[in-house]
Amino acid sequence: MTDLRVRWMGTVPYLEAWDLQSTLFAGNQNHLLLMEHPPVFTLGARGDLNNILVDPESVQAQVHKVNRGGDVTFHGPGQLVGYPIIDVPGKRGGGMADTAAYVHNVEQTVIDAVAKFGLEAGRLNGEPGVWLEPDGPNPRKLAAVGVRLSRGRSMHGFALNVNPDMAWFERIVPCGISDKAVTSMADEGVDASMSQVVDAIVDAAESLLGPAPGSGRIERQDVAWRHSETDLSAFSRGLGAGDIVKPTGKPATGEAQSVPSGAADAGVPVRLKGRLADAGVTGGIQISERKPDWMRVKLRTDAEYLRLKKVSKEAGLTTVCEEAGCPNIFECWNEGTATFMLLGERCTRACGFCLVDTSKPLPVEHDEPERVADAIAQLGINFAVLTMVARDDLEDGGAMIVADTVRAIRARAPGVGVEVLISDLKGNKESLDIVCASRPDVVNHNVETVPRLQRAVRPSAAYSRSLALLARAKSHDLGTKSGLVLGMGETFDEVVGTLADLAGVGVDIVTAGQYLRPTTNHLAVQRWWHPDEFAELKRIGEQELGIGHVEANPLTRSSHLAHSAAKAGNVLPNS
Repeated sequence: MTDLRVRWMGTVPYLEAWDLQSTLFAGNQNHLLLMEHPPVFTLGARGDLNNILVDPESVQAQVHKVNRGGDVTFHGPGQLVGYPIIDVPGKRGGGMADTAAYVHNVEQTVIDAVAKFGLEAGRLNGEPGVWLEPDGPNPRKLAAVGVRLSRGRSMHGFALNVNPDMAWFERIVPCGISDKAVTSMADEGVDASMSQVVDAIVDAAESLLGPAPGSGRIERQDVAWRHSETDLSAFSRGLGAGDIVKPTGKPATGEAQSVPSGAADAGVPVRLKGRLADAGVTGGIQISERKPDWMRVKLRTDAEYLRLKKVSKEAGLTTVCEEAGCPNIFECWNEGTATFMLLGERCTRACGFCLVDTSKPLPVEHDEPERVADAIAQLGINFAVLTMVARDDLEDGGAMIVADTVRAIRARAPGVGVEVLISDLKGNKESLDIVCASRPDVVNHNVETVPRLQRAVRPSAAYSRSLALLARAKSHDLGTKSGLVLGMGETFDEVVGTLADLAGVGVDIVTAGQYLRPTTNHLAVQRWWHPDEFAELKRIGEQELGIGHVEANPLTRSSHLAHSAAKAGNVLPNS
């Protein structure tokens, strides 16, 4: 069975989309990515720069040359861009992919979609794309089409003008055609929202770009939203964390906590409730409800755990494992794995599920890499996880401190495996390159939740950006890892779709665990996932989707048994 995974991703910077689709193109998952871009001019392989009639910087537009056919085109707000990254059938009788038939299907997808809004579109002989009145006195291009096919796989696609600022097309010679007009659905009198047009495209794509009948299905998830300051939770806006739900300083025990009862979402800020409601999530589990028996932690104080505890205390060292009261400290320390937080304890973001302090960060401590490396050498561990707070206040997002710490560990404690659990670094490719150049064994970045819940759970992040970061890290030939926190309102099928996205960008290791609400100002727990469900996710991820290792159980956290996971995922030099 081969599903077509449709993702409506909102506004995505062009280079993020480029890296994402390039990585998916090299894989075997079938995706249709739908999005808008900030203003950008793109040129096909034989495009002529002279067809850009203005200085791009003067209009705050980027320019990128890409490996599709055609000349120059514009992408920007109000234009729906579609990237089908799919296996394309060969010509009748076998052989190479039928390029002409595929382009015809891409065009027909747009033609069928706009017909639902009363527009009769067609093709203009000799010119790719979708046209209005192609045989009349005033043919007008409604959508540009440019694709690339290689080894039976497709990338690039179409750009449908829904309601963009048409002045952009006066700044180029669109597709190198100077004697034909460009139009939009809005200019043709169609009053349609972007979401309505997306729905129409997806319906049309089902028969034209989707799997053959009986061989798969259309699986759609939407992540689109427009960010504003009002999307930040009370915690994000500095109004405090609320009443503590889980005790700090020791592992969770599974006992009910003595906090006020009432409505399950009584402490959740109104704006956060609104975002959740938009995503179809309301209510939740009462804070006072006793946790299931499977959320209890078994005490395992083996010799290695006791040794690390003694060394840590005598040397005055601090690990995230102890400070966060992680329920997995016994297991991880018993296998010689510990986690260290870099760049302070104040995050410039505040996700709807995370208790890390959100306030103005303190100055960077440039001796931190050496201090952490010394601590790791003193502890004598065999695998270190370096996590970090988001530092959007820094030009490189904190990348250099992370990279310097990796290098310091290599010098001070050779042989210790290193995993870096990083923020999205604001999508800055150069910052990620700095981290990757230090050659950690694993680059970990968590998508945290399914597309539908991104807005509520990670208001300052983006699903597409996270996937692009993982794709870029994979291009450095490093092990890659991501994680999910379950119990915030997602469905089983949505989680499977997210695992498929992670597999599509080549992620080697995925963790999945149960969400525990840290304070009353955070998301309510919607349900407890059963251990059998986690086991099924592991089976699907590894056996059906080809992920190297899936660590999934209720108590799993992102750094849980990181060394064992890295070995199982076959990303260590000697694994």
